[in-house]
Amino acid sequence: MNSRMVTVISSWLALAAFACAPSNQGTQVGSPDPASAAAQASGAPQAGTATQTSAAQGSPTPEPAPQDRALRPAAKGAYFTGEYRNLFAELGHKPAEIDAKIAKAYAQLFHGDPKEEAVMFAAGKNANGPKAYIMDIGNGDVRSEGMSYGMMIAVQVDRKDDFDALWNWAKSHMYHADPRRPGFGYFSWQMRPDGTAMDENPAPDAEEYFATALLFASHRWGDGKGIYDYRKEALSLLDAMKNRKPITGPVNADKRKTTLHSLFNTEHKMVRFTPDSDNFSKNGDHTNPSYHLPAFYELWAAWGPEADRAFWAEAAKVSRDFFVKTTHPKTGLAPDYANFDGTPKAASWDAGTANFRYDAFRTAMNWAVDAAWWAKDPREIELSDRLLAFFEAQGPGYRANFSLDGKPLVDHESLGLVSMNAVAALSATHPRAWRFIEELYRREPPTGKWRYYDGMLYTMSLLHLSGKFRIIMPPAQPSASAAAGKG
Repeated sequence: MNSRMVTVISSWLALAAFACAPSNQGTQVGSPDPASAAAQASGAPQAGTATQTSAAQGSPTPEPAPQDRALRPAAKGAYFTGEYRNLFAELGHKPAEIDAKIAKAYAQLFHGDPKEEAVMFAAGKNANGPKAYIMDIGNGDVRSEGMSYGMMIAVQVDRKDDFDALWNWAKSHMYHADPRRPGFGYFSWQMRPDGTAMDENPAPDAEEYFATALLFASHRWGDGKGIYDYRKEALSLLDAMKNRKPITGPVNADKRKTTLHSLFNTEHKMVRFTPDSDNFSKNGDHTNPSYHLPAFYELWAAWGPEADRAFWAEAAKVSRDFFVKTTHPKTGLAPDYANFDGTPKAASWDAGTANFRYDAFRTAMNWAVDAAWWAKDPREIELSDRLLAFFEAQGPGYRANFSLDGKPLVDHESLGLVSMNAVAALSATHPRAWRFIEELYRREPPTGKWRYYDGMLYTMSLLHLSGKFRIIMPPAQPSASAAAGKG
């Protein structure tokens, strides 16, 4: 390392290690999001509802890091170059150790001790083969969000067995195949582990991850038969998300009658928080900033149903504009829910959704990955630098929830937020970003009651920052780097 490289054992990280000292058991401390019970009662989808706190357990002494050097995001996106930065390696960590860290997280969360470590559980077999589900341990349910994250992680680490088992459970229990049902073509967002629905409405971010993970599976493993014809399943889901007509009928155990619409508002070209017309009447049709995934929309514009490709390309541009509108101009914080004009949305059942809470953690990941894959909007670099400047000013062990102008709302921290702030570094330039990357590297996979949401975000962040969360290209398509060279 050159003379500009300095050690990362700074006062910031030293204090962070003190603030996050592990318990004897290494389990998390926290309590469920107070919105969860209210959301269940209202029938509103609620993603990522547990508080998450985790300790930096037994971390080795950090390697030297270029703490004084700007990060310089790539001028061309990985889709065009085929190049993905390994920011852990740039900090000086050894590739074999990075790989071992990812393998440990996957082994623990997908195949670890079922009482304290695992979030994936086997659920028998059917005609399509083994089934498995991802469980929100703290809330005792299975969420479409977690199922889709599990599938995305599995395809990234090349675990077809786990991917197929999760997809089989989702199609067998969550999917609405009856064209007379309001949820036709979608997935129930909340289930019991026995496969019965708690809320039959969809949470659209899950459908977004399902569709993209299925496309990646098609490209990585090829298409099989039935539900394992991944490309066919992905294209059918993409069509329903945009084009499905409204269907009216009963939902849930109470047979509440409602109308479910498409998952995207085609006038605004934005993903909806929910397609439920009952919610429109109470709250107006609106969105969730953490559901905006322009990096995926660009892929759908290239690989999705041909009739809708122009729409998806435009939706990516709209979401990039939306990120700028919905984040606070000084803190960079986004609300959990927002109107289509970007203003914060206080839900009728929980006014706190206008604040930066658990859903909103992911918004920074969404714009940072878009910048890394596509590099089409320099404002995403500004957003990451602004957000990380805010959290740097909070000091180590920063809180998990804030008002948009930066007032702490809870007294605990969150590994999920530490993970997402580290991913924001993919589109950051200021040297402070190295601290957030190193802080994530010091952490261990979560255990205990609240390991679900933390664990999913933590594992995805390890993949993103190691350059191993990639666009899996169609096998017949020339490599991105070769195509870029010809261009």
